[in-house]
Amino acid sequence: MTETAAARAPGGAQAVRRALDVLHCFHDNGPDLSASDLARRLGLPVSTAHRLARTLLAAGFLEQDPRTSRYRLGPAVTELGRLSYHQRGLHLAAPELADLAERTGATADLALRGGPHAVIVAGGSVTPKVGLRRPLHSTALGKVLLAWARPGEGGPGSLPPLPAFTDRTIVDPVALERELARVRADAYALNDGESALGVRTLAVPVLDGTGHARFALAVRATPEVITPERTEWLLAEARSCARALEVLLLSPAQRRPPAGA
Repeated sequence: MTETAAARAPGGAQAVRRALDVLHCFHDNGPDLSASDLARRLGLPVSTAHRLARTLLAAGFLEQDPRTSRYRLGPAVTELGRLSYHQRGLHLAAPELADLAERTGATADLALRGGPHAVIVAGGSVTPKVGLRRPLHSTALGKVLLAWARPGEGGPGSLPPLPAFTDRTIVDPVALERELARVRADAYALNDGESALGVRTLAVPVLDGTGHARFALAVRATPEVITPERTEWLLAEARSCARALEVLLLSPAQRRPPAGA
């Protein structure tokens, strides 16, 4: 069998899928994982998990602690992450988000959609000790990404069962649909203690040329900072930043006017 044919074979596709699943095991930013940990999370035999981990180790996508034999993400993941960060122009977003945070006294974050999660890619929440994934249904960032979903991303019906994080979390898909209709009508999303009590977040879309959300932009703080009296001003500041990012995060080719214009 040729290399190309092997890549198309179901067995080859399954091996790639399993290798990617191994990498996804590290999404929660937890401690290093053993082969047994990986096997348990993936529902695979330990021997299979060990073989997958060794393959990813050889390619640089995992690295292994020589003392404990446990695995963590490797330098190849870091390199690709940095390349993606710059290819998307996200290094240009950091100063805008820092300025927004300074003006508002809130944490400013930028997120894109990753399956059933909002993935924070820039802003004050991007720290080594904090996970970057947030559920779509219980966050302002996620509601924006659902309300202005890009083609093929899917709406609330595409999500797994909606877990409750507080007594304010929306867990009914029909209620979530109603909430998203409100978000679209008001042009912003609110998370008032739905992920964690004592935290309030406002989010607005960063739109592409077709009116879909490339990113969601949020300001997050306590209810003492994001008060009803300050909400309209905070939204105006967030929307001003979002409009700037809509241009900054275009590729150089997209910024150029059409030929003959």
